[in-house]
Amino acid sequence: MLRWVRQQLGFDPPHQSDTRTIYIANRFPQHGHYVPQKFADNRIISSKYTVWNFVPKNLFEQFRRVANFYFLIIFLVQLMIDTPTSPITSGLPLFFVITVTAIKQGYEDWLRHKADNEVNGAPVYVVRSGGLVKTRSKNIRVGDIVRVAKDETFPVDLVLLSSDRADGSCHVTTASLDGETNLKTHVAVPETAVLQSVANLDKLVAVIECQQPEADLYRFVGRITVSQQAEEIVRSMNSFLIIYLIILLFEAILSTILKYAWQAEEKWDEPWYNEKTEHERNSSKILRFISDFLAFLVLYNFIIPISLYVTVEMQKFLGSFFIGWDLDLYHEETNQRAQVNTSDLNEELGQVEYVFTDKTGTLTENEMQFRECSINGIKYQEVNGKLTPEGFSEDSPDGNRHGLVKEEELFLKAVCLCHTVQINADQTDGADGPWHANGITSPLEYYASSPDEKALVEAASRVGVVFTGISGDSMEVKSLGKPERYKLLHVLEFDPNRRRMSVIVESPSGEKLLFTKGAESSILPRSKSGEIDKTRIHVDEFALKGLRTLCVAYRRFTPEEYQEIGKRLHEARTALQQREERLADVFNFIERDLELLGATGVEDKLQEKVQETIEALRLAGIKVWVLTGDKHETAVSVSLSCGHFHRTMNILELVQHKSDSTCAEQLRQLAKRIKEDHVIQHGLVVDGTSLSLALREHEKLFMEVCKNCSAVLCCRMAPLQKAKVVRLLKTSPEKPITLAIGDGANDVSMIQEAHVGIGIMGKEGRQAVRNSDYAIARFKFLSKLLFVHGHFYYIRIATLVQYFFYKTLYDSVYLTLYNICFTSLPVLIYSLFEQHVHPHVLQSKPVLYRDISKNAHLGFKPFLYWTILGFFHAFVFFYGSYLLMGEDTSLLGNGQMFGNWTFGTLVFTVMVITVTMKDMYFVFVQLLSSGSAWFAIILIVVACLFIDVVKKVLYRHLQPTSTEKAQLTEAGSGINCLDSMCCFSDGETACTSVRRMLERLMGRCSPSRVNRCGISLNSLCCRRFSYKLEPDEPAAIDV
Repeated sequence: MLRWVRQQLGFDPPHQSDTRTIYIANRFPQHGHYVPQKFADNRIISSKYTVWNFVPKNLFEQFRRVANFYFLIIFLVQLMIDTPTSPITSGLPLFFVITVTAIKQGYEDWLRHKADNEVNGAPVYVVRSGGLVKTRSKNIRVGDIVRVAKDETFPVDLVLLSSDRADGSCHVTTASLDGETNLKTHVAVPETAVLQSVANLDKLVAVIECQQPEADLYRFVGRITVSQQAEEIVRSMNSFLIIYLIILLFEAILSTILKYAWQAEEKWDEPWYNEKTEHERNSSKILRFISDFLAFLVLYNFIIPISLYVTVEMQKFLGSFFIGWDLDLYHEETNQRAQVNTSDLNEELGQVEYVFTDKTGTLTENEMQFRECSINGIKYQEVNGKLTPEGFSEDSPDGNRHGLVKEEELFLKAVCLCHTVQINADQTDGADGPWHANGITSPLEYYASSPDEKALVEAASRVGVVFTGISGDSMEVKSLGKPERYKLLHVLEFDPNRRRMSVIVESPSGEKLLFTKGAESSILPRSKSGEIDKTRIHVDEFALKGLRTLCVAYRRFTPEEYQEIGKRLHEARTALQQREERLADVFNFIERDLELLGATGVEDKLQEKVQETIEALRLAGIKVWVLTGDKHETAVSVSLSCGHFHRTMNILELVQHKSDSTCAEQLRQLAKRIKEDHVIQHGLVVDGTSLSLALREHEKLFMEVCKNCSAVLCCRMAPLQKAKVVRLLKTSPEKPITLAIGDGANDVSMIQEAHVGIGIMGKEGRQAVRNSDYAIARFKFLSKLLFVHGHFYYIRIATLVQYFFYKTLYDSVYLTLYNICFTSLPVLIYSLFEQHVHPHVLQSKPVLYRDISKNAHLGFKPFLYWTILGFFHAFVFFYGSYLLMGEDTSLLGNGQMFGNWTFGTLVFTVMVITVTMKDMYFVFVQLLSSGSAWFAIILIVVACLFIDVVKKVLYRHLQPTSTEKAQLTEAGSGINCLDSMCCFSDGETACTSVRRMLERLMGRCSPSRVNRCGISLNSLCCRRFSYKLEPDEPAAIDV
């Protein structure tokens, strides 16, 4: 119990030694000296509160807010001393605010708990007590043997012990880790691969020694020994509250001083209606001064708006539903709507200055298609299943060829042999291939760790060289229908440093061959023969088209050479010390003196409207950074194809640096080039290694270069590096608002680090969606989320906040109802439904987003304007009522003169009407029965609002913003025309007006969406109508 309590409080962290020693099935040594290591449990926690800490933690967070803490102090003062108002006036609103906020935050956290419980409660099977035991994911312990079936998600980090395949291999997708949806092959060690039954696994006695978990997803070092038996708006509000608190303190001190100055005259020291007691006469002057100061502090405390926070919370919570209801953010193919996980950041969507995005699965569909290749210096394209040289058609004499020339066949064989592609186990590998019942061969279904490999092997099969599978230690291919068997001798796995992979095979003739493929920067320098120069030109041409490129080469070994490399490989692979370094040296020794065969160009299909969305973000003044784990060449290609990099942009590179000195020198050169070519737009490419060096010693220089670049691409990034880049911008002196968007678990750290996190509901699991603030189905939806919803939310919340400070300028019921009901509800409704510009205009003109950037509507100037306006209106309220109705000269309906209560109620009535127009029953009946009272109300309200109206008119005509210009254009085009049967332009039928009204109600639905909504326009009187549309919409729609 004590250990559980310590873990809940965070005082008992897991063991953090350099290595882990894991006893499989938790069979610990039997001697008494062994102390088991302590490991974290398997629970996933994305929630903020628990049942035990909700009340204290929530109260602590709420009272960290200036306004709540201030009213708590006022309430305590009212309880301790005699004050002009009842403690209820502060205590009741404070209790209401705290309660509503707690309910709202508790509900949102309950949704997080619900999502966590779905994952933690997922059923899993573990081997215990000689059999399979069904348990929950959260109950898995380090050392358990877990059974995972086909298409199931891994509940924990696992080491492969065995599979149902004879060779102990399995194919897994790491989509939830790095966003890659393709299968990767893993093979169990021979000692455990043979244990394919539960009974045998239960008898396994083994120990795994490995490193502690680290940030690098692609690196794991360990060994197994087998015996023979884991906000901008709020800052503005707090700043304004502090200013008003200073004003409040000044007013209280000034009033206390004026009181004693007033009482300096004998006749006013003790008026008949406020005689002092004996105790008050004899009390200390200092204590009396403090008591009077606190009394004035309580009297004026309503200058701080108690209902501000609760109204803001309600506005955020209720307003967040509009995102989920927006049909324009609905993805019909996957039947997914936009999702809001937290409503606290709605207004931040209108303040984004930097967008950090993942590439694979976020910008792209992660679907590869073969486009072109270069073989022996000649470019080829696939035309109707045939490999055709560029410039020749299928009908031309040279294009309509039968068979493949020697170089083409060798190139395609290299593509079919140098890969990690697997074939669906359900398909047979008979001599004649799989057959349908009608005798027609069915295409093989390939799986691969790289989408490029899969696309290349499929393309090779279409043009005549088919990879038919692996049988034992042999790879089988069919070249133009002729089966061939190559013995697989060694696989030289791909790694990010070499940027290539190779296989060593024995051909049917007994010849030892090395086939290798990789980035051109790693293949071309190692090639000694072949059409190197022509191939380099072709690779550059492929890259300019946005294609992902690979070069292919081979090498022949003599028997002596093969014997030497076999010996070196064995020594490196069995080394216990510096294994990776020794393997890298051997791989470099083998992969040299290559003969270049050619290159390939594969297209990674972009998501729909990615280029338009990125361009819209750029027009809105938002800088886009692409953070990806992909290699340099691939990342640059996709950046060019998606419009992140322009063709005319000067692309700068900070890559492949190994030392601080070279990195610093390159940064200085880049800064100099940017300064010299300041007219040209620049793009920056930086890889993970160089980024680490830049952030270590040269952070300021690196930031200077980045901020002067229009677009930044970071490649070869580990997940934690992505988060570091976001944090770097987030904490820079300018304190920009950042947004991160991704689709996989490798993006979670980046999403959580940014001010606003967006998860893409893609193919790569739900981790990003669960840990994000908002979730959308496609990248293109980001434009409406920011330009429409973000714009509206910011304008609404900015008006609401400024309005609250403006209106805080009598019986305690008036004071309480004034802030809670009379003036809060109208502005709450306004802040939920106001649309100052049509949503279509906002989305089609991204430049309007600049008008609200950098907290433009909650800066000091707008705040000062609203504050001065509030003081001016308060002056007019009081002295206007006094001049018009004072001195008891006015008569009520019953002939009585105005008194203090009636005068005060008049001032209160004028104030409520004025404040509400700006965006006690019996007393009211008496007051409003006087004609002079009505005249005073109208005159004072007009006088107050006159200055505000004149200011708005002058500014709109003399210094209009882009948004105000759009409003004028919109009004001129008739968009703001009241949607009704009686309001339509010349020549427009009433039926067209009904159509326009339905469009406005349904968010400019497409005809298919109108039908989904269950609305039949055929019931209307129109057969066909035409109206002005966007360029990408049809000119007319049949109804």
